[in-house]
Parts: sequence; structure tokens; C-alpha cells
Amino acid sequence: MTTNYLFVWLGITNILLFYFMYSDKQKARKRKYRIPEKYLLILGILGGSLGGILGMHLFRHKTKHTYFYLVYILGMSLWVWIMTRVIR
Repeated sequence: MTTNYLFVWLGITNILLFYFMYSDKQKARKRKYRIPEKYLLILGILGGSLGGILGMHLFRHKTKHTYFYLVYILGMSLWVWIMTRVIR
């Protein structure tokens, strides 16, 4: 039962971060108010790292910031570790 909730959580956070990457890129092009980087990074740690990495590459957004890659890879590693503990 707990595993189902975690998969739903991961799905929601990945979709949300993917959308935020798209939205922030559009706002950057229009020179409008942007989504703060700390929100993008925190959402990556909370489970949306795969959506963040996909958004970075598909929208060519934040690709020059290596700390985004580091945080997203760290977040993905953390969630793989958590899921391996829960699924047992």
C-alpha cells in the first residue's frame, strides 16, 4: 500500500517539475517573472528529478548549470535508495 503512494508521489512531482521547467523557459523567453531556482531544486530532491532532467534537455533550460545536474542526480539516487528499502 505504501509503495502505491510513493509511486503516485513520484509521478506527480516528476510531472510538476517537468511542467515547471517548461513554464520557466517560456517565462525566460518573454522576460517575465521566473520560478525561483530553489523551488526547481527542492522539487527535484522531493522526487521530481527525472522530470527535471527531461525538462532540462527537451526545453534546453538550465543545462549550463551543473548544480542542477548534481542535485537531480542526488535526488534520483536518494529515491532509488528509498524505493529499494520500501519494496523489499
